[in-house]
Amino acid sequence: MNRKGLAILMRTRMRPTKNTPTKPVPSSASNEMDRGLAKCDEIQFDDHIKHLALEKGSITNAHKFNDPCKEEREFELVRESMHSAISMNKTEVLDTVLNDFSKGYYTLSHEKRQKLLLILAREYDLDRMQVRDLIQQYLGLELPTADKAQSSNTLEESLLSSLYRTERNLRHALKPMYEVLFERLNTHPGGLKFLSTLRADILCILSEENMSSLRALDSYLKEKLIQWLSPAALQLHHITWDDSASLLEKIVAYEAVHPISNLIDLKRRLGLGRRCFGYLHPAIPGEPLIFIEVALLKNVAEQIQEVLWDDPPIPESEATCALFYSISSTQPGLAGINLGKFLIKRVIELVKRDMPHISTFATLSPIPGFMQWLLSKLASQSKLNETDSVDKSPSSAFCENLLDPEEERALLDLSLEFSTGKSGMEVMLNLLTSRNHEWTISDTVSSVLKPPLMRLCVRYLLQEKKRGKALDSVANFHLQNGAMIERLNWMADRSEKGFCQSGGIMVNYIYRLDTIEENANSYFSRGHIHSSPCLRC
Repeated sequence: MNRKGLAILMRTRMRPTKNTPTKPVPSSASNEMDRGLAKCDEIQFDDHIKHLALEKGSITNAHKFNDPCKEEREFELVRESMHSAISMNKTEVLDTVLNDFSKGYYTLSHEKRQKLLLILAREYDLDRMQVRDLIQQYLGLELPTADKAQSSNTLEESLLSSLYRTERNLRHALKPMYEVLFERLNTHPGGLKFLSTLRADILCILSEENMSSLRALDSYLKEKLIQWLSPAALQLHHITWDDSASLLEKIVAYEAVHPISNLIDLKRRLGLGRRCFGYLHPAIPGEPLIFIEVALLKNVAEQIQEVLWDDPPIPESEATCALFYSISSTQPGLAGINLGKFLIKRVIELVKRDMPHISTFATLSPIPGFMQWLLSKLASQSKLNETDSVDKSPSSAFCENLLDPEEERALLDLSLEFSTGKSGMEVMLNLLTSRNHEWTISDTVSSVLKPPLMRLCVRYLLQEKKRGKALDSVANFHLQNGAMIERLNWMADRSEKGFCQSGGIMVNYIYRLDTIEENANSYFSRGHIHSSPCLRC
């Protein structure tokens, strides 16, 4: 890679983070890393991060000090260009209008974007009066009977013709006007990327306030994006160190699971014993919509340090396991569109074709919602126990002891030296919320906490659900893709992020080629979670 490419990469956020474990490296590699990091420290990141934020479609407050009158004039110009993009029939000037609209939209502030999107959702929706009239008209039509439909007399043909015509008109009336804008932008250069930005802003606004018209706009745009981003339209690309600097910069910037700390780390993840694959779309060249990182190992890894620090890696010919250890989406506006499902299946097929000796396909995955769920449970149950002891009236319908008798006794014994609490759950809560995760430093404390944490984590993954599906987002993702839960790994991620999310616990999901479809179907239809027999809660 040339100096220009390196300079571009050095502008990204490749700094050591609290979430990335550190490991001593050989002196030569250490010196190279130090030189690289020193250059990183000399560079001002602010402008570049703002640029990345704009690329991601995030709403900025760049206009909050603008002249209100000027800002309102700019808003009206963007609104007019949006109206023209929807209503115009002159194709020779349509590209110019779409350019004006997309460029103008990027200049708007958060408040003005919200205002424009509400106008789009409400004023360019479908005509419900027309829909109601057509429904009433349709209900008034005579339906041909089964016997009569077989005949070809003039009356029956007339009845059928009226039905078909009204049904066609009804289908047309049920399409909102903003569909025209979406369709035209999709065929416009840069339009698909802009639509992703548009939806990211819609989701951002909906997270602050739930508005039915905006929710309908989001639902319609999501359906369109699912249609346009079908697997047939996506290109699977093997990302290597020889790819363009701009593409590698995106990998560094969008890596969401295990941050890339420096150039050496990036090169290791793209080198021997590793694979990185991404889905590209012709309309968004040079930028993966989603990418997955794979480690080729002898066995299924139990700790993330085995993957990130495996230096040098084993010879690829000795590998029997392809471990998926990170999957990241680059477009916030594509949230809820399961591109990962198709990506994992395509990668499994490709790896199996190129390396027939790989027999196991697994993940080493975080459990991002476990500690939040557990701490909430412990806090509420401790409070209920405290209330019951004061009122002398147990709330048996709500009380639940999360601990086994042996776990309870062991935690109460710890309270004499390491923590305080009137019950085992209270002691456990105080230990897990200790400053700087002090419970992880003591072997005595961590050995007492291990049995209840592992058991409750199994319960969280297998039993805690939302709308019939796994409560944990990562678990839901892999289960709906046909994986099964194989094994929990204690102290698998000792980073700050790992302790905050799951107490350092990680999980292996296994993709067995002969049961992927069966597992996915049973999970989708019944919410059934397939797991190893050794997992019990």
